[in-house]
Amino acid sequence: MGGRRVFVVLVLIAAAVGIIVLMRARSEGPAPEAGPAAEDAFVIASPAFEHGQMIPADYTADGKDASPPLEWDNVPEGTVSFALIMDDPDAPLRTFKHWLICEMPGGTRALAEGVARQDRVNTPLSAVQGINGFRKVGYGGPAPPKGKTHRYYFRLYALDERLDMPGSFSRGQLEAAMKGHVLAEAELMGRYGR
Repeated sequence: MGGRRVFVVLVLIAAAVGIIVLMRARSEGPAPEAGPAAEDAFVIASPAFEHGQMIPADYTADGKDASPPLEWDNVPEGTVSFALIMDDPDAPLRTFKHWLICEMPGGTRALAEGVARQDRVNTPLSAVQGINGFRKVGYGGPAPPKGKTHRYYFRLYALDERLDMPGSFSRGQLEAAMKGHVLAEAELMGRYGR
């Protein structure tokens, strides 16, 4: 009888350990994939600067204040349009929005340098732009206060529908319209300081 109790206790302990291991594995999520899977990820880049590097002055308030050239690849199947939000989370009071642009057709793979600052853009691409933190339409380049270097995020969203946004929209309007329609998100970060 004593041997049987010991056996039952050992089986229960083994089962408990197995459950704990399984729960830890689930809470940590799947192991990150390496190699080819990572190469297939939706990506955005700029020929003007590398991810994490300094944004050239031409694309800031200290230069031409032109929007930088952007390119993207590995677009998810079913993408109908793209939206892009550029912001600065290091701004003194709150995250500062520098650029809101959407309605870029699903076949688009790049934005040329210097997108016109108007509600609706027709050349070289079709798009609609919102109001930035400077209360102007279109791109407003980095203009941080003197001191620390700021980070600027360009987040590109692949969407499963055309949003049909009005010109001069707000970030809140864009985010509400995108809700439930984002297939994938790609991110590029540049830095700038004075």
